[in-house]
Amino acid sequence: MRSAVEPNDFRRELVSLLPKLRRFALSLTRNATDADDLVQEACERAITRHHLWNGEGRLESWVYALTRNLWVDEVRKRKVRAGTGLVAAEEQDELVVDAAGEKAVYANQIQKMILSMPDGLASVFVLVNVEGHSYREAADILGIPIGTVMSRLSAARIRLAAMIEKNTERRA
Repeated sequence: MRSAVEPNDFRRELVSLLPKLRRFALSLTRNATDADDLVQEACERAITRHHLWNGEGRLESWVYALTRNLWVDEVRKRKVRAGTGLVAAEEQDELVVDAAGEKAVYANQIQKMILSMPDGLASVFVLVNVEGHSYREAADILGIPIGTVMSRLSAARIRLAAMIEKNTERRA
């Protein structure tokens, strides 16, 4: 077992994960404001509890699991409260992209398509296809069996391909 990670090293590594963490949070929340709040809460929780991470495995996986658990708790709280809801994925207009023009428009359309998928499909798709996690890592992060990751990923890929085809036909 490695020794505990120094707080400054931990924070530096956590900061480098922010873009990935935000994409993951957006796949969970389907709302840019909620995603930002979730990332902030996850970072705060990770920093205050960095001593619980022993340096084994990937910090990214640990922080993703922490973020997912925070979101699950928030969803449960919202179900108790009356009158709160989420903004539909189709109403989202934000995407952070280093591309310009046509590529940015296409990336925005793809993001909306991914976010319009059911919760389980979108988060598995983002973890595996966007962030590059293995099936095992995605299963651990989401707290589901690896077989479920594989079936959800397959369903997400099929659904996304159909949405892209339908979108392409509309433009033709």
